Amino acid sequence: MKTINTRRSIRRYAQREVSEELLNCLLSEAMRTQTMGNLQLYSVVVTRSDEMKQRLAPAHFNQPMVTQAPVVLTFCADTRRMTAWADNRQANAGYDNLLSYQNAATDALLYCQTFCNLAEEEGLGCCFLGTTVYMPQMIIDTLQLPRLVVPVATITLGWPDEQPPLTDRLPLAAIMHNETYKDYTPESIDRFYAEKESLPENKEFVRINNKQTLAQVFTDCRYTKKDNEAMSEGLMEVLKRQGFIND
Repeated sequence: MKTINTRRSIRRYAQREVSEELLNCLLSEAMRTQTMGNLQLYSVVVTRSDEMKQRLAPAHFNQPMVTQAPVVLTFCADTRRMTAWADNRQANAGYDNLLSYQNAATDALLYCQTFCNLAEEEGLGCCFLGTTVYMPQMIIDTLQLPRLVVPVATITLGWPDEQPPLTDRLPLAAIMHNETYKDYTPESIDRFYAEKESLPENKEFVRINNKQTLAQVFTDCRYTKKDNEAMSEGLMEVLKRQGFIND
């Protein structure tokens, strides 16, 4: 069976180091991933020291795996390097704008995913931390990220010390549109979400949160409009401070 078909988010790690040789090899191999114009508009900050993990933890809501994993990797959208190259080669850089951030963020996420694929093939486990885009300024300050560098993804990495159950996924038909986009109808939504909503663990989520539907758990408890709007404002401020949005 292909490794991707048994992919799990690993949050508990064995007390075993990830060698520098192996990590560098994986990071190097991941650089073969496709990027916009072959510019490789990304960087990665490797965190191994307990002190730096402790300093990063609050930006990730103090999730235990941040301090317990052997390695924490922060993937950044980075047009600073390209700009510095241009500045030192009599070229006029124009990578301090929203489009350049979008290109760099895409590059960084592609690189991150390729790295995860390679790491899991070696038997390593990782967990993707969505909190990176919630608290980017804390990460910028902790990692001393300069202008034109913004964190977009973080993973914890190590040798697995658990084998959690596979998480559910929507059917292929829910995400695939042939030739043109076919908008969702109440009937198709019922069909696509039937299995997810019928899972015992998801029914339990609904019960313990005192909600009527699973969708309400996500909209009212986990990813609320208020929080999304507040963090959107924070992200916009970060993009301004880091030089990607100019008033």
